[in-house]
Amino acid sequence: MAENHCELLPPAPGGLGAGLGGGLCRRCSAGLGALAQRPGSVSKWVRLNVGGTYFLTTRQTLCRDPKSFLYRLCQADPDLDSDKDETGAYLIDRDPTYFGPVLNYLRHGKLVINKDLAEEGVLEEAEFYNITSLIKLVKDKIRERDSKTSQVPLKHVYRVLQCQEEELTQMVSTMSDGWKFEQLVSIGSSYNYGSEDQAEFLCVVSKELHNSPHGPASEPSEKAKILQERGSRM
Repeated sequence: MAENHCELLPPAPGGLGAGLGGGLCRRCSAGLGALAQRPGSVSKWVRLNVGGTYFLTTRQTLCRDPKSFLYRLCQADPDLDSDKDETGAYLIDRDPTYFGPVLNYLRHGKLVINKDLAEEGVLEEAEFYNITSLIKLVKDKIRERDSKTSQVPLKHVYRVLQCQEEELTQMVSTMSDGWKFEQLVSIGSSYNYGSEDQAEFLCVVSKELHNSPHGPASEPSEKAKILQERGSRM
């Protein structure tokens, strides 16, 4: 009967078998490798599928807030219904655009929101994932933003429009987009050949404009342009 002998491998520097006069055999080494790779082992990396977009992060990052949804996800909370896709990523039905600032906050503890993102959108995600410290930060940022907006001085723009009596109705119908009537002044009548005398008026209208701290005011609408064209005839 043939005996089974172990075929020794040279010891890896600093690895198992180093300093013992020899390395591990091929059969034992393969067994240890399979043990380390067994399905029950927990990886420090976690893959998330948020609204169809994949994010790769660590369990340590997701477990920053012990009361958060993401912490419970990593702990395999039985009360949390969490499915996985075919790649093994956790499925989360949320907007991936606003998940980025949430994940970055968990990574480095700072709130960074791109200019093209609304703070309210980040707040919605922070509340969904129940990250209390982030919720407070975003709310403070929204209050600071609204406070700056309320302190922006108002600019009043006035225009004087000249029109005949029959044009008054049409002019009033175009007074929208923030324009409001201020004063109507009669300037007498003008004689038109082949028609009756027509009374003429000066109509004063005004509008409040915010001086935007980020640049010039937005382009006027079509109805505002009509008022401007009529005012230019003066």
